[in-house]
Amino acid sequence: MANPPHGGILKDLIARDAPRRQQLFDEAEGLPAIVLTERQLCDLELILNGGFSPLEGFLNQKDYEGVVNNLRLADGNLFSIPITLDLSKESIEELGVKPGARVALRDFRDDRNLAIITVEDVYQPDKKKEAQEVFGGDPEHPAVKYLFDTAQEFYIGGKVEAIDRLNHYDYVALRYTPAELRLHFDKLGWSRVVAFQTRNPMHRAHRELTVRAARARQANVLIHPVVGLTKPGDIDHFTRVRVYQALLPRYPNGMAVLGLLPLAMRMGGPREAIWHAIIRKNHGATHFIVGRDHAGPGKNSKGVDFYGPYDAQYAVEKYRDELGIEVVPFQMMTYLPDSDEYKPKDEVAEGVRTLDISGTELRKRLRTGQEIPEWFSYPEVVRVLRESHPPRNKQGFTVFLTGYQNSGKDAIARALNVTLNQQGGRSVSLLLGETIRHELSAELGFSREDRDRNIARIAFVASELTKSGAAVIAAPIAPFEEARQHAKETVEKNGSFFLVHVATPLEFAEKTDKRGIYAKARNGEIKGFTGVDDPYEAPNNAHLSVDLSKTNVRTAVHQIVLLLEAQGLLTQL
Repeated sequence: MANPPHGGILKDLIARDAPRRQQLFDEAEGLPAIVLTERQLCDLELILNGGFSPLEGFLNQKDYEGVVNNLRLADGNLFSIPITLDLSKESIEELGVKPGARVALRDFRDDRNLAIITVEDVYQPDKKKEAQEVFGGDPEHPAVKYLFDTAQEFYIGGKVEAIDRLNHYDYVALRYTPAELRLHFDKLGWSRVVAFQTRNPMHRAHRELTVRAARARQANVLIHPVVGLTKPGDIDHFTRVRVYQALLPRYPNGMAVLGLLPLAMRMGGPREAIWHAIIRKNHGATHFIVGRDHAGPGKNSKGVDFYGPYDAQYAVEKYRDELGIEVVPFQMMTYLPDSDEYKPKDEVAEGVRTLDISGTELRKRLRTGQEIPEWFSYPEVVRVLRESHPPRNKQGFTVFLTGYQNSGKDAIARALNVTLNQQGGRSVSLLLGETIRHELSAELGFSREDRDRNIARIAFVASELTKSGAAVIAAPIAPFEEARQHAKETVEKNGSFFLVHVATPLEFAEKTDKRGIYAKARNGEIKGFTGVDDPYEAPNNAHLSVDLSKTNVRTAVHQIVLLLEAQGLLTQL
C-alpha cells in the first residue's frame, strides 16, 4: 500500500512505545491523572494507533492556531480539525498541570492508564474563532454547541506516549488499527481500495454505489463506518454493524471488507471531509467516496443548511494531490422498477419511471410496521432493523404527570396503570413521587437542587424502562420547567415522552386535602412546600392538561389513552 499522507510514515504510537510499556505503566501509577471523556477517548485511540497521523499528541497552541486559521499544523502538514484536550481551570490547578509536567491519561470506564502526556503548553483558546473558522459559526451547529456548552475553558497541548490500547468488548475482530488494516489489504493482494464512510444503515442503493465505484476504478471496497460518537439521534452502532454484517455477503466474492472506525465525529462538513480523507489514507485507502453534504448536520431550526451540498467535495478535491487519495463523488442512486436495477439519477433518461424511499419514509415504515420492499433493502437487513425498531405498538413510552400535591395526579397515575395493564402487550411501571422519594431519593431534601436531582433520577429510570419497551407512568410534583425539559430530553433518547399537566387549582387541592399536609405547611411545620412557600412553574408545553376540579379521574385517563392511541402506541396490529 502507499504511504500515509504528507510523505511520512504511519505514526503507530502503540507499536513505537511497546518496548517501554512496563516502564511507562509503572511511571503512570505515580502521576496525577486526567480522566478522559468519551470524546477524548475516541481522539486518543486514533492518536495512539496512527489514525490521526501525523499527530503524536493533542495540539499545542501553535499547532491549534495553525489548524484553525489555515488547516495546517505548525510544520506545514495538512490537518483540518483541532484535536484538543480540554480541561477546567480547577482541574489544572488540582493536578498541577503546567509546561514540562507529565500526566497520565485515564479511561473513565475501567480506570486504566492508557498514555502519558508531556505537557508543552496550557492555553485558553479563542472559541468564537474556532467555532467560526472550523464549523461555520452557527450557534445551532452540534460542534459549536459542544464547544461552548461542554468543552472546558483551557486546552492542554503535548505529545503522548502509549501505555496500552483501549479495551473494546464489541466486534473486536472488526476493529483494525491502520497498520493492521494495511497488512490485511496486503495479505489479500489489494492495491486499490475505495473507502466508504457511513454513520447510517446501508441498503441496496449503497451497495450499488460502492460496487460501481470499485468497478470503475478496478478496486476493492472498505466499508468503514463510524462507531465512536456520531450525530445525536443516529441509529446505535450495534444495530448498524449488524446491518453491515448482513449486507457483506451481497457483495461479489472477496470484493469488500468491513472495518470499524472509533471516531468522534464533529459533523464539520468540508473540514471534516478533509479529515476523513486523511484518516482513510492512514488506513490504507487509495480512493474515498465523498457524499453530498458529507458529514454535515443537515439544517438549523430555520431550515437553512449548515453547508452547501457540494462544499465537502470541493474541499477534498482542492487538497487532492497533497492528501494523496482520490476523491470519488457520491452518486445519488435511484431504482428503475421496469428494468429492476439501480442507476445514478443523472444517468436516467427523462420519462423513465423511478422509485425511492427517503430516510423519513423508512423510519415511518419501521415505526408502523409497514412493508419495506426488497427493491429498497435486502430482507436480512430489514430483519435487523425491525429487531431494533419495533412498530409503535411495541415501543416503550413515558407519561409524565406534573401538578400540585393532592392535584389528583397520583390517582390518575394509578388508574392509568390499571388501564394499561388490562390492555396488555407491554409491561407497565408506575413511578409515584412518594415512592421514588422513599426508594431512590431518601437522602434528598426539597431545595431547588435536590428537587432537580430527584427528577433527574426519575427521568433516568423512566428512560431505561422506556428503552426496554415498557409503558412508564411517572407522577412527581416536578415544579420546575428546566427539570421537566431535562426529563423529556433524557427519555426521548429511548422513546416517546408525554407531559400531562394535572392543572387542578391550588385552592381546590388544598381544600380537598384530607391528610392535612397543606395545613402543616401553612403552620410552618413543613418547609419548602410547593404552592405554599415554594413556587410551581406551570408548563406551557404540555401534551394534555386536565383539571380534577372540573372532571374526574376516569375521564382524565380516557383522554390520556386517546392521546397514546393517536400516536399508534396502543393500536393492535
